[in-house]
Amino acid sequence: MPELPEVETVRRGLVPVLVGKRLIEVMQRRPDLRAPFPSGFADRLRGHRIGDIGRRGKYLLIGLDGGEVWLVHLGMSGRFHVDTDDGAPLDRHDHLMVRTDDGLRVRFCDPRRFGFMDLVPADALDRHPHLAFLGPDPLGSDFGAAYLARRLAGRAAPIKAALLDQKVVAGMGNIYASESLFRARLSPKRAAASVQDGRAVRLSTAIREVFADAIAAGGSSLRDYRKPSGELGFFQHCFAVYGRGGEPCPGCRCDWRLSGGIRRIVQSGRSTFYCGHRQR
Repeated sequence: MPELPEVETVRRGLVPVLVGKRLIEVMQRRPDLRAPFPSGFADRLRGHRIGDIGRRGKYLLIGLDGGEVWLVHLGMSGRFHVDTDDGAPLDRHDHLMVRTDDGLRVRFCDPRRFGFMDLVPADALDRHPHLAFLGPDPLGSDFGAAYLARRLAGRAAPIKAALLDQKVVAGMGNIYASESLFRARLSPKRAAASVQDGRAVRLSTAIREVFADAIAAGGSSLRDYRKPSGELGFFQHCFAVYGRGGEPCPGCRCDWRLSGGIRRIVQSGRSTFYCGHRQR
């Protein structure tokens, strides 16, 4: 599933294409994705001008001049694609297509249909059930060591599981949790409550750095994810531990042939990768 860096990359790719543009054509090709589209969805989009495009965690917030916000979650396989050749036929998994007043066509393709879309009054956005309980954005001013220490205090769950809780870190997912814990030199099995003081500083700093580096690389393309331009992200080539079980970890002095290198374990049904020598 696309995580914060991928969604932010999509947001940045859509801004020059959609902001300030009017949607003159909207084609909705099925009644639902993960859940039904809102009633009258295509008609409520058609004719409106897009004012801005924001993001909260893994959600895109596309503002409309009529006072509603087009709320989008990409799900497992959803992606936007900007067409310069509007004569190309639509793919069978292109479930939504919009055309702007300057002639560009933007398609939403979602083969697995785990994506989600809604239209929400702007003044009700904070109360929307998908957004109301999200933690702060890790790239924003509300996120830092003091916040992280406070939210982790008293939690017996492993720190990896705590990081995946969207109430703690909005936008965090499996890839970047493993990468952040590696940079912070913290074991994914450590009790979340023990991440206080200097550990909280290291972890909050690592989360910000990992996300910033991933965004600069255009996100990570492992399966379905693409930028709106169709290009791949490149951060998968920079992974320190994720997906590298049995390999040596960067910067580690241990003999990886004896230690086994990067370890893979399963936590809450999901793969975790870490260096047992470096991360404590």
